[in-house]
Amino acid sequence: MVLASCSLLDSGINCGKFLANMLVAIISDIHDNLVYLVRCINYCQKINVAVILCCGDITDNETIKKLMDFKKDIYLIRGNADNFTDEVFLDLPRIHYLGRTGEVLIEKKKIGLCHEPFYIEKMLTDNYDFIFYGHTHKPWIDTKGSTQVINPGTLGGGSNPSTFAIWDTSKPLPELMRTETIK
Repeated sequence: MVLASCSLLDSGINCGKFLANMLVAIISDIHDNLVYLVRCINYCQKINVAVILCCGDITDNETIKKLMDFKKDIYLIRGNADNFTDEVFLDLPRIHYLGRTGEVLIEKKKIGLCHEPFYIEKMLTDNYDFIFYGHTHKPWIDTKGSTQVINPGTLGGGSNPSTFAIWDTSKPLPELMRTETIK
């Protein structure tokens, strides 16, 4: 089950959708790299991912619209490099914009989403099971108290390999995927 909750900075668009029984993809830092985005979306559809969580730095309206190639729900937050307009989401019903930070509930796991790591310390006071974040472009897993803090790396690639994560909710942690090696 997934329930989205809006951050204080949210525009209030499309919050509160429920889903059940799924694989979850976690992506971040697309930086308008449509080649890797398409490859990731195709893979996610092939393995029947039910929802994508996006930790920001999508960048522009064209890339936001390209996310609609994924035929299921996407929950995303804004990163520091994003220059899309909030109005782009009005015509994109499967994309749920949560503002700068957000929260989703997936199979009774409370998940926080942010882009920059400086949000993490404040979010830890909300007793999340997971906090997914981006910004550093480096895949990372850390435990802070009872919270797993996870960065899926950069889907856009660049100075680091293009990566994202797939979480089978029957397992305790997501698996890191290298975009160049998925089929």
